[in-house]
Amino acid sequence: MPANSVFVNSALVNSVLVANRGEIARRVIRTARRLGVRAVAVYSQADAGLPFVAEADEAVLIGPPPAKDSYLNAEAILAAAKQTQVEAIHPGYGFLAENARFAEQVTDAGLIWVGPPPDAIEQMGDKIKARNLMAAAGVPVAEGSAEPVADEDAAVALADQIGYPVMIKAAAGGGGIGMSVAANEQQLRSGFATARSRAERFFASPAILLERYIARARHVEVQILGLADGRVIALGERDCSVQRRHQKVAEETPSPGVDQSLRERMLAAAVKAGQTVGYLGAGTVECLLDTETGEFVFLEMNTRLQVEHPVTEMVTGIDLVEQQLRVAAGGDVSFDPDAFLAEGCALELRVYAEDPVRFLPRPGTITQWQEPSGPGVRVDAGYAAGNTVTPHYDPLLAKLVVSAADRAGVLARAREAVTGFAVAGLTTNLPFHAELLESAEFCSGNYDTSLVGKLRT
Repeated sequence: MPANSVFVNSALVNSVLVANRGEIARRVIRTARRLGVRAVAVYSQADAGLPFVAEADEAVLIGPPPAKDSYLNAEAILAAAKQTQVEAIHPGYGFLAENARFAEQVTDAGLIWVGPPPDAIEQMGDKIKARNLMAAAGVPVAEGSAEPVADEDAAVALADQIGYPVMIKAAAGGGGIGMSVAANEQQLRSGFATARSRAERFFASPAILLERYIARARHVEVQILGLADGRVIALGERDCSVQRRHQKVAEETPSPGVDQSLRERMLAAAVKAGQTVGYLGAGTVECLLDTETGEFVFLEMNTRLQVEHPVTEMVTGIDLVEQQLRVAAGGDVSFDPDAFLAEGCALELRVYAEDPVRFLPRPGTITQWQEPSGPGVRVDAGYAAGNTVTPHYDPLLAKLVVSAADRAGVLARAREAVTGFAVAGLTTNLPFHAELLESAEFCSGNYDTSLVGKLRT
């Protein structure tokens, strides 16, 4: 048990409920137990046999398989927290992690919310509000909507001002849902109607925004950490340009497309973004980098821990979950915020139960699970042999993370690790990762968000 744990020395928090599932629940539980913090899991009937349930100090069944009846059921989660007498709730990512109302319910129940203030979640959850706030703070944003676009005709008028192509987005959305590119008026009208319908269905909000589309863009994000004393610091950037359907499948740090001068500007902008909303804990400021002009613009802020946080941990040696727990408890972080170093390179490959060509989910039962190991290799997995991947949730199985002194070493180590990752009984995207790691464009470091599309044509 670490002597510098605020939980032991200050008795601020001695227990945490993880309001999530799979690999991220297992990940949070691992750090909590290392710190001597009692970890409580909640689970649906479909997840009863998963590792995170067995590894928790206590586990509570909260409902049937559908997420709306379990992991999105705030009342059931709060009841489990009361039953197990925990002091804090960690939401992981997804589900209720960026739900301002749930954060309020947690604090109203007298519990510690391991996340930013509800107001910060609310402000950053609406892309239009976020754009306007960032623009007012001097953070660069792409030309686009300052208010929801009323209808197709208004969208066409705005697109004429911005210039085609334009990106159509659900203002309350995420995960690429309700997002498309329009190169002309006909595509805009069609895409607008589709985006509005999907936004209403998935986010209960039909609000749509338009932005100038950057044809050759890198998706680069900055890890920020809001400290208990009010400061916001940046822990480096990650390149998340390897995407299918606007969803990330591989991330690396440092970004091979960012030099030191640009890095300093991006990190400063991210810190400004966090300060603007009074950010607390771990968060991510996402940007689009125009590879032709070298300029970047604010995309959105994720007010939670990111799936790809391990690559930052691998190069800094900083456990971000530990810092979340410390900051939420009002304590100091475990490192010197004014003197920390990032050394080497790291790459994360998301391993999904999906078709490696069309990227469609492929649920099934795992009959073999053999993880790679060795220096610089880390696997954050949510499953093991004998577990069944159901169609009820995202099909992420694990995150394969590798680090080395330089990018060439990372690529070599990643190729070996992918070859050594044996999963049977269902289809995975490991063959895609093997292909990616042999791609001349990816290996050169000179790639953008169109890379996966090129590999599939």
